[in-house]
Amino acid sequence: MSRIGKKPIPVPKGVTITVHPEAVEVKGPKGTLTQRVPRGVTFELKGAELVAATERPDPALGKFHGLARTLVANAVDGVTKGFTRELDIVGVGYRAEVKGKQVVFALGYSHPVVFDIPAGIDIAVDKQTHVTVSGIDRQLVGQVAANIRGMRKPDPYKQKGVRYTGEVLKKKVGKTGA
Repeated sequence: MSRIGKKPIPVPKGVTITVHPEAVEVKGPKGTLTQRVPRGVTFELKGAELVAATERPDPALGKFHGLARTLVANAVDGVTKGFTRELDIVGVGYRAEVKGKQVVFALGYSHPVVFDIPAGIDIAVDKQTHVTVSGIDRQLVGQVAANIRGMRKPDPYKQKGVRYTGEVLKKKVGKTGA
């Protein structure tokens, strides 16, 4: 049995949960998410809590038990609070600008880099060098932030590029003369 899988998920007020055989649908003030559930894991609504359980006492189901519980808990958090990732653009002339459903980046290339904003994601640009990615789906928010960071990965030596806010760049150890 998974320790994380045993923990019940508290269901806040204003959130409606519908349990289907292979998925859990979560509706909240920010939107609706449907999270697929691995085979062998079931969910049951008990009062104001959602409880995950395995269909049989198989040790191999333990990892899926904890995974399924965490994914559904993230869906509940997403429809109530939402998720955000913040990125900083560092470099002379590096900047970003939102134009409709696209973000246009100037990242030191000979051409501007255009990024299409996917459905369900909001991108805000502050001071042309601070990008905030927000949405209700945790996986999608993280993937979009990683895609933006991948356009110009941070250089540990010149300290230029797109990086997560608070990310510390570590220089590689050089050769020693010994």
